[in-house]
Amino acid sequence: MSASTTIPVNPLAPHVLPWFLTAPGDTDVLYVITTLLVMLIVVLLGVGFFWLHSLPERMGHRKLQFEVVAVLGLVSLFTHMHIFWIIGLVLAMIDLPDFIGPQRRIARAVEKIAGIPGEAGQSETPAAAALDRGVPATTPPEHG
Repeated sequence: MSASTTIPVNPLAPHVLPWFLTAPGDTDVLYVITTLLVMLIVVLLGVGFFWLHSLPERMGHRKLQFEVVAVLGLVSLFTHMHIFWIIGLVLAMIDLPDFIGPQRRIARAVEKIAGIPGEAGQSETPAAAALDRGVPATTPPEHG
């Protein structure tokens, strides 16, 4: 509209109108700002939700029970049952003792004493183990 044309004001309207009222045909600035703000808040809430949801996995990343914690997080995400997330969080906070490591070392030691070939990648004799490391094996001189 041009500046010379004035829009008649209804005589029943108050003399001072709020700033957010727009003239007919003009852009509603408050509506645009509110829409952008709501879209930004929804995206930030989604990012925050997924960040919080991955917390047990990030806490238990270097632990033995990592796979269990990751599965509990996925089950919680897809079923919307938060008890799985809580169980995963508690499990990620607990340090489970390593029972398998000492048992494997005992088994390897017993196999070595008995002369039984070990698992793949392990040598049966010290000379073969030295060759695996790149050290030339030395044989003792034979006495005849």
